[in-house]
Amino acid sequence: MRVIVAGGDGFCGWPTALHLSNQGHEVAILDNLSRRKIDDELNSNSVLPIASIEDRVDKWKEITNKEIHIYKGDLNHYDFLSMVMKQFQPEALVHFAEQRSAPYSMIDREHAVYTQSNNVIGTLNVLYAIKEFAPECHLIKLGTMGEYGTPNIDIEEGYIEVEHNGRKDIMPYPKQPGSFYHLSKVHDSHNIMFACKAWGIKATDLNQGVVYGLQTEETLKDPVLSNRLDYDGVYGTALNRFIIQAAINHDITVYGSGKQTRAFLNIKDTVRCVEIAMNNPADTGEFRVFNQFTEYFTVQELAEKVQKVANSKEINVDIKHLDNPRVEAEAHYYHAVNTKLKTLGLEPYLLTDEVIVEILESALAYPNRIKKENVLPTISWR
Repeated sequence: MRVIVAGGDGFCGWPTALHLSNQGHEVAILDNLSRRKIDDELNSNSVLPIASIEDRVDKWKEITNKEIHIYKGDLNHYDFLSMVMKQFQPEALVHFAEQRSAPYSMIDREHAVYTQSNNVIGTLNVLYAIKEFAPECHLIKLGTMGEYGTPNIDIEEGYIEVEHNGRKDIMPYPKQPGSFYHLSKVHDSHNIMFACKAWGIKATDLNQGVVYGLQTEETLKDPVLSNRLDYDGVYGTALNRFIIQAAINHDITVYGSGKQTRAFLNIKDTVRCVEIAMNNPADTGEFRVFNQFTEYFTVQELAEKVQKVANSKEINVDIKHLDNPRVEAEAHYYHAVNTKLKTLGLEPYLLTDEVIVEILESALAYPNRIKKENVLPTISWR
């Protein structure tokens, strides 16, 4: 297939682009490189050095003789997006091109507005571009399990049967997002659902859990192809942040009680889930939702797993509890359904000590790239 990976320079997008190319698809990366610019804004960085997008793609072609096209530009610029769609004529569009950090969206008004305008308008432009230039293109959109929040009932896959005053209907599952970022994803879901209904677009919403891990089969082929490793309090997700803290002998810092439960999956499963969705497309006019995760843990459980691995490496670190900078339930019921991708063939990589060791050893190889002042939270929801 001809597939565009929007946001293909990012943590999820880059390994996905390589994986799809490796499977024989003709891949184009569309990216405005904003994630690199945000590193400069936050005075942060990836622990692993990241090559330029041009050097990455050139190295991939050198190793595999497979070409990945690059389109540098912004989904919010419709003339640019129109040009790409007309020129490349995608059969699938994988959409990672959004500001993905909840803390970043909560810095202040400016960052909240940027997050919502970038994410929601960008996705609206994608929908119109598919309608106008590639109506048979299958949209594979990265959503988030954070759209659902932490309801006191089981989380279904996108839809739920509701009985009210003696009548029943299948309705979109209620959303309780926890940040302006998560709200932007809810708006995306509603817009995509409407576009499928009104225009006959086919779309898959991958409500992804928190991604951990670092490398995939493809990114390990050469250091130039390495994936980024975020660790700061803005973009570093809990597990990676805990591992980097251990690497510099810093206390592992858990927000609040640590009883918050979240869904997780390995980056290797992220790329495989996208491939499965591509190979099994939605029907014309269908908006389907897959809950894309493999396990769930409490934040405290993650901290204890990292502490155990660190101790095995003779790194002795304590677990400390900080005042929670977020507004969230800390003790709650959590049970989510994730059967659809497994039914289509997903065989999950589960969280093992070996995965934690891989990330820890990568961090230990670049101690001078870790800015210690960035490993604690600096943004409050209040």
